[in-house]
Amino acid sequence: MDLLVLGGTEFVGRAVVKAALERGWKVTVFHRGRHAAPEGARVLTGDRTGGAAGLTALDEGRWDAVVDTWSAAPGAVRDTARMLHGRTGAYAYVSSRSVYGYPTPAPLDESAPVVGADGEDYAAVKRGGEVAAQRVYGDRALLVRAGLILGPDENVGRLPWWLGRIARGGEVLAPGPWELPLQYIDARDLAGWTLDAVAAGLGGAYNVVSPPGHTTMGELLEECVRATGSDAVLRWAPPEVVLGAGIEPWTQLPVWMPPGEDHETMHGGDVGKALGAGLVCRPVRDTVADTWSWLSSLTSPPPHRPDRPPVGLPPELEREALAALGAA
Repeated sequence: MDLLVLGGTEFVGRAVVKAALERGWKVTVFHRGRHAAPEGARVLTGDRTGGAAGLTALDEGRWDAVVDTWSAAPGAVRDTARMLHGRTGAYAYVSSRSVYGYPTPAPLDESAPVVGADGEDYAAVKRGGEVAAQRVYGDRALLVRAGLILGPDENVGRLPWWLGRIARGGEVLAPGPWELPLQYIDARDLAGWTLDAVAAGLGGAYNVVSPPGHTTMGELLEECVRATGSDAVLRWAPPEVVLGAGIEPWTQLPVWMPPGEDHETMHGGDVGKALGAGLVCRPVRDTVADTWSWLSSLTSPPPHRPDRPPVGLPPELEREALAALGAA
């Protein structure tokens, strides 16, 4: 196939480009030129925030499919979808499970209510991108509603933070319970499924994330210890100890949410539709080990998206929580 990737130089987009090249597909990457595209891709540059003037590099050309990873104002999706209509067979928009209304009890499938598309928060702009793609491509628009995304090239910092912290060793605050189920998708599995889906001509919305309980908080952190070869000792703390120390779930302790409504919404999604369409999720051990190998290969700090706040637990907060745990 002849594929156009809008983005394609960081994390998910990069995984899509690499996977397509490995299949022997022809790949064109359209981006702002801030990061190098994977070797083997044809590169076009432009700025989607600049309206029609920023899209002139796309004035000519035909592609079998487009994969769009845009996550800002949906007008960029609207403009490129309109411009490419009639010159591409399929349009896949990498969206998010954040588009569902909150709270939505598990199991949350694709029929659940979604948020409005008029706001400026992450959920609204992702929903706006979906609407923009559907207005142009109708039922042929593939809406890839990803959940938590991990894996090599991560530029948000969640799994890299845990790996870095555990690599330093010593007592590590491990937010429990150990058996807390997690639902995520390796960026490479997301990429592979998306390419299979556009090749098969699929359209509509799909929750693309691992089945609930694909791994647990305990297994994830133990695999971090294994991958790094660290002497770290995981000190498992009940949620009330973590929260009582004033620690913020998800941001200061990446990935983790205590049991309850937030956790059910994030980690209780129904993925039967994607599984039925061929989704396969690799073991957490592979995701963790490959992410550590990637981090270890870097000669500079890992990438971080400028539109996302830093994640991680300040050392002083960790010490206070560990002290409280020891006194409990």
